[in-house]
Amino acid sequence: MATRPPHAQPEVKPAALSKEVPFGVNEVRLNAWQWLAALGIAGLLLLITPWIWQKFEVFTTGPDYRVPYQLSKDYWLYGRRIRQVTDPGKIVLLGDSVVWGEYVLPDGTLSHFLNQEAGATDRFVNGGLNGLFPLAEEGLVSFYSRPLRHRKVIVQCNVLWMTSPKADLSTDKEEQFNHSRLVPQFSPRIPCYRADANERLSAVVQRNVNFLAWVSHLQNAYFDQKSFLAWTLEDDGGSPPRYPNSYRNPLSQIASEVPSAPADDPQRGPRSPRHKPWSETGQGTTRFEWVDLDSSLQWKAFQRVIGILRARGDDVMVILGPFNEHIMAEENRPAFHKIRDGIEAWLTQQQIAHVVPETLPSQLYADASHPLTEGYHRLATQLWTSESFKTWLNR
Repeated sequence: MATRPPHAQPEVKPAALSKEVPFGVNEVRLNAWQWLAALGIAGLLLLITPWIWQKFEVFTTGPDYRVPYQLSKDYWLYGRRIRQVTDPGKIVLLGDSVVWGEYVLPDGTLSHFLNQEAGATDRFVNGGLNGLFPLAEEGLVSFYSRPLRHRKVIVQCNVLWMTSPKADLSTDKEEQFNHSRLVPQFSPRIPCYRADANERLSAVVQRNVNFLAWVSHLQNAYFDQKSFLAWTLEDDGGSPPRYPNSYRNPLSQIASEVPSAPADDPQRGPRSPRHKPWSETGQGTTRFEWVDLDSSLQWKAFQRVIGILRARGDDVMVILGPFNEHIMAEENRPAFHKIRDGIEAWLTQQQIAHVVPETLPSQLYADASHPLTEGYHRLATQLWTSESFKTWLNR
């Protein structure tokens, strides 16, 4: 019979082991109260982290500030900008790239020239966002512009978004478009939007969870609009490819100040090659496939935007235009006038203050709807001298 060496440890049977170490060597089990405490701590961190972050991250705005082009999808930053406008005497201008100023510098925008007319520097605030349209503006106003309550607000109505089923997003063909995470994800249905359920649910959750919107801010501001994983795996385009970010510390990318737009944007302003009349670009007259107001998704979204603002107690002024009639073929203008008159009739019926500016001279448009710097100056003068605008401003 085999005998155990005198120095050997006594054999431990499995049953004895289970009695001595009930849950294994490294296992930790929480009871119900401990789970609640852990969830409470995690929830508290999710709530306070974005709030603490904005206390330390420098966000410099000043006169004529607009959200930089490269941060157009940073909706958390946009909401932070709106929250900065605490003075009830300030008036925020909401709209797409016409309000933002696609071809001009910050001191060439509509808000700048309205401030100039008012003899102020920041009474009128540029709340435009590049690439926006009514279906996306509805999400921006609903989820990121909530501080706009009991204020005077100017909303620009751009009929450009009804110039074709594609622009209206009512075409059945799948289309890629800006700000898809702001549009209604489930209802009303957008025929050309074919995102899967995961993308749609992700967009809905991000709108309602401030922590996730803040994470998106970090990605937009410091990681080239990419997720942390995509930024880490980004190659340099060489052959064979190199991955310069794979060994970098992601924390070193995060600065203490929100990135600002270049002081002299080469793509915008009078010295930019893009800043020239539409007629000098070789573009001829255009025939638009106008979408009727009754069937337009963008027009219905614009109506909902106005409804949201008014429900918050905002005093709304709508600027209809400025659309470049010179660019249209002659036979295309009656359809445009019908849409413009229909919008004006609805605004009048709803007792919403509005101005329909006169069409600017042809040489002051860069394209179908964007004025050049002098065009914005003239538009601001038209508004400032309009009786409707004066009445709304002073009431």
